[in-house]
Amino acid sequence: MPYAEGRVYLDADSHIMELHDWLSAYVDDDLKGRIPRLELGAAGALADKAVDDAAARAIAGQTYDDAKLMSAKGWSALGAFDPAERSHALDLLGFERQLVFSTFSPTQFLSNPDPDVRWAGNRAHNRGVVDFCSHDERLLPVAFVPLDDPARATKEIKATIADGAAAVHVTHDPPKEISFTHPDYDGVWAVLAEARVPFVLHVGGSRQGIRRSLHNNGLAPVTDFIGGGENIRSKDYMALHHSVEVFLACMAMDGVFERFPDLHGAAIELGALWVPSLLARLEMATNNFRKTEPQLNTMPLKPAEYLRRQVWFTPFPGEPVGQLIELAGADLFMFSSDYPHPEGTKDPLGRFEATMEGVSAPARDAFYSGNMADLLRIPVPVS
Repeated sequence: MPYAEGRVYLDADSHIMELHDWLSAYVDDDLKGRIPRLELGAAGALADKAVDDAAARAIAGQTYDDAKLMSAKGWSALGAFDPAERSHALDLLGFERQLVFSTFSPTQFLSNPDPDVRWAGNRAHNRGVVDFCSHDERLLPVAFVPLDDPARATKEIKATIADGAAAVHVTHDPPKEISFTHPDYDGVWAVLAEARVPFVLHVGGSRQGIRRSLHNNGLAPVTDFIGGGENIRSKDYMALHHSVEVFLACMAMDGVFERFPDLHGAAIELGALWVPSLLARLEMATNNFRKTEPQLNTMPLKPAEYLRRQVWFTPFPGEPVGQLIELAGADLFMFSSDYPHPEGTKDPLGRFEATMEGVSAPARDAFYSGNMADLLRIPVPVS
């Protein structure tokens, strides 16, 4: 009996747990020595040990205890790093489709001062994610493309879509010189719109978190879920959505969604409590600034209406999905498991269901499958 049953489930968020040398297998030969192996010391002692234990399990060919499906997390989870195991995990989970992101491998190239090395690492990353998913149509690879260089970003998006990427995770940090809504970025949005491949925003897609000083509060230091301090803690959670809200508001107010009506996207693993207030603030901004900002008057739809038409969101397990649907509608929110990350909890379905009393069957179907099918521009699979 699978974990999820009784309806079609499309999972908008899952991850590969990379081993130390996973990325190097996909790097072009002339640059293999320039991309370091994955090191996780800053993430905490638990991380490096978990990777080493996972590598040893892979070498030994140890079988997996299916009973640990929802309790084992990170590198210890079924299918965390082995594609064949991941297919078996999907059988046990009962999900019809699953978007698959990487976890830590972008740290191996993003900070390199040489742009050629950064983009070679990015190319390798996207090959690797596509390869991980290539044997099973249920696994949908999510490429990663920074937006700091619009020309190179456009080139990489074309390449990774040709490879088979189902979605493209773009960074939501503001570029240094021009906005991502500037015409120089139209190539990025045009390629995605023409291919009908969604962009996605995801936790980790922005370097703008809270200041480190706010963690220096004279109290005992706190850790994240894997024992370090580089991932999400309670104060980080409070600000996760801030840069995402600005990104989406700019895309709507500056007319990108109007210029590219086939462009569609999602904010994933960023929570959704903030979505009703974002829509309300967009309405207020449109009304208050329409006289001094003519752009807000020239579009046939209001900025908030573009988000309703072209963007979707994943609540965290435990966020009040029923209340969010009541406030913002049933067509905006998607189910996600975050498998095999611990943030997804041991029972995401139970956590969501506990908040959905009184939600209609059509609205539940939209949450669990219909809205993600709309994001991907596919029919809802037949279970």
